[in-house]
Amino acid sequence: MRRIVLFLVTNLAILITISVLVSVLGVDRYLTGSGLNVPMLLVFSAVVGFTGSFISLLLSKPMAKWTTGAKVIDGTESSETRWLVGAVESLAQRAGIEMPEVAIYDGAPNAFATGAFRNSALVAVSTGLLSNMRRAEVEAVLAHEVAHVANGDMVTLTLIQGTLNTFVVFLSRLFGYMLDNAMSRDGEGRRRGPGIGSFFGRIVFEILFGILASLIVAWFSRRREFRADAGSAELLGSPEPMIAALQRLGGMEPGELPSSFQASGISGNHSLFALFASHPPIEERIEALRR
Repeated sequence: MRRIVLFLVTNLAILITISVLVSVLGVDRYLTGSGLNVPMLLVFSAVVGFTGSFISLLLSKPMAKWTTGAKVIDGTESSETRWLVGAVESLAQRAGIEMPEVAIYDGAPNAFATGAFRNSALVAVSTGLLSNMRRAEVEAVLAHEVAHVANGDMVTLTLIQGTLNTFVVFLSRLFGYMLDNAMSRDGEGRRRGPGIGSFFGRIVFEILFGILASLIVAWFSRRREFRADAGSAELLGSPEPMIAALQRLGGMEPGELPSSFQASGISGNHSLFALFASHPPIEERIEALRR
């Protein structure tokens, strides 16, 4: 229930912010008496597309803690947390980034990294991963997550998502306007004014273009998983620990993460629709490391 409430509150805040921004900037007036103002529509689309993405990025760390129940540790809690914090600190130094916050959350085997800035990130691991993996394998997973941070994957994904959101908003309204324009003409070919076709056309095209955008985001997410695996091998000086960690993950049921952070996890659930998967199959990741 808490996750649902937080999700609704966050999205409400984003919608309110976007509404205020477009009103203040005056970019919500792309429909004029003489037709569609394409430059104004493009500006409107960019504001809507990027605002939501950047707000989600800025809220990523607190949202990750709230939705997973992750507790930040400093190494004084036990010998295990002391080792965990020390391992992340050593990996961060090798990667050339500031020490991320380290957290543990209750759940099945998984881990993730998030944060708006590479020098103030969060690396979190589940209790299931800690209890089912050897330390060398856990360290490989931590190196994978630190590599995500060092590569700036969260910011890059935000920019890609914002760009795609912009095109989804722009094209759905453009095609919706064109559909409505074709449907709203009288018998003599004169336009009668905006009709219901614009509203329903926009919704249909937004769904269609949104699906295409999801395919592109998923493809990039899978590419960056290969890159983070390679980053783990580089930080540890060998691909073997990451291969061992992936092999062990392959024999376990991965822990489910909130949808906002699935792409940041070490492992993901693979649906029947492989093109929408945020993670490549473990076998492909192992083969890439061996090559």
